[in-house]
Amino acid sequence: MARRALRYEPDEWADRVRNGGVRAAARLMRMLDDHDPLAFEVMKRVYRSTGRARVLGVTGNPGAGKSTLVTRLIGQFRQARETVGIVAVDPSSPYSGGAILGDRIRMQQFATDPGVFIRSQATRGKLGGLASSTNDVVNVLDAMGYDVVIVETVGVGQDEIDIMKLADTVLVVMVPGYGDDIQTIKAGLLEIADLFVVNKADRHGIDTTLRDLRQLQTLREAHDERWTPPILKTVAVRGDGIPELMQSLQRHRDFLVESGEHDRRRQRRAVLGLVELLSDRIKVRLEQWLSKGGQLEALGAAIAGRERDPYSETEAILGSLLREP
Repeated sequence: MARRALRYEPDEWADRVRNGGVRAAARLMRMLDDHDPLAFEVMKRVYRSTGRARVLGVTGNPGAGKSTLVTRLIGQFRQARETVGIVAVDPSSPYSGGAILGDRIRMQQFATDPGVFIRSQATRGKLGGLASSTNDVVNVLDAMGYDVVIVETVGVGQDEIDIMKLADTVLVVMVPGYGDDIQTIKAGLLEIADLFVVNKADRHGIDTTLRDLRQLQTLREAHDERWTPPILKTVAVRGDGIPELMQSLQRHRDFLVESGEHDRRRQRRAVLGLVELLSDRIKVRLEQWLSKGGQLEALGAAIAGRERDPYSETEAILGSLLREP
């Protein structure tokens, strides 16, 4: 017999999420990925229960060992009796369009831990290292009561800066011995780092990498003199440097609270989240409009024949979309 789809009324669904219901939350996350209108109704009800979780972003180039580092962090937080939600953003499968679940496999040791929730997301073609619904998924984990939410980005290099819109603290992870990594940091990630982590620090070239990073910090345009991002060495596969990393994370958390930067970052996250949500909803409305039988082709023919112009039509379509309920 086919398994009945898991669907509740919005109020019940919201209650289940706030009470830590894993099945209800997992289904809600999937529906958020799919832009299901019911998911937005549930989120309206749970949003007031968010804002308590500490959000960490882990970004950097592919192959830097981000997943191994995140796994170590999970272990440290669990030892401190803190619950952890993980959002692992993976590349989209070229066949199914879903996430390639490499990160979830690497974190398998925590799969049966009731204090850990791991969610893999596919980028679905979105640039910037995150999926379009990553902010919503973080809010779900927050509403469920997780103390810490870690977002690991897909690893796309210099364009991977969306994480700064989402996280309280951003870790930029790199490895020694690769000049291209330094150029990538120089191109963009330098501006968003709260902490630098040079992983695989037992490799040749570590001293050169540390020196280059220190030099690049002097060029940091957005440098806040109240906080200079520390440069930490780790060998995550062995656990080396992880206690020192945890201490630096705590120092940054203290800095955010004492300086008032925590509230400013949360406000920025709220504004950018609203803009992202508006953009996604307009995109969905546009796709629905474009899917109506034949009108796109007819409009294209009229524009190609110079009977209409694309600029006026764009304004008309946007006006129509914004007027619709």
